[in-house]
Amino acid sequence: MEETPDKQKWKVLKSKYLFRKSWLTVRSDEVLLPTGKTIPEYYVLEYPNWVNIIAITNEGKFVFVRQYRHGLGLSSYELCAGVIDPEDESYLDAAKRELLEETGYGNGTWNEFMVMSANPGTHTNLTYCYLATDVEKTSSQHLDETEDITVHLFTIDEIKQLLINDEIKQAMHSAPLWRYFAEKNLM
Repeated sequence: MEETPDKQKWKVLKSKYLFRKSWLTVRSDEVLLPTGKTIPEYYVLEYPNWVNIIAITNEGKFVFVRQYRHGLGLSSYELCAGVIDPEDESYLDAAKRELLEETGYGNGTWNEFMVMSANPGTHTNLTYCYLATDVEKTSSQHLDETEDITVHLFTIDEIKQLLINDEIKQAMHSAPLWRYFAEKNLM
């Protein structure tokens, strides 16, 4: 598909930070639209970029984690995922680090699978999704003191059922799985 110039880009007239923490920054922009209309308070959430991993063992099992998510007040099955740290040399290094820390799995063959945005209307970050095949258990988990994560191995059929039953609540995790299954003609 051919790229076209973005004639719809908004002009930021003023910008003010309302809240700044390492995990979340809230900014209020006054923006001028191409139509000449002004939005006096457009809120933007600045997050660091993230990674997530579709990890499949050399036995064909999908490596998942389960953890409590306070925003929804429930425990959920998820792909291994995390924030890209400043000390990570690349997004791939961040993905490998997160998988090893959260699950104890590593090695294998790694490829970038897709890049997506949780909400491009208000979020500044991207999520880099990697496909890691033939991963194997190489160590124990190395969790942060605030993490309470259990590791689960699922078959293709079990993952299909989790998706069909709407049991993977994190959209940034279900979207790459649906794409993976569609590309492999597994649904």
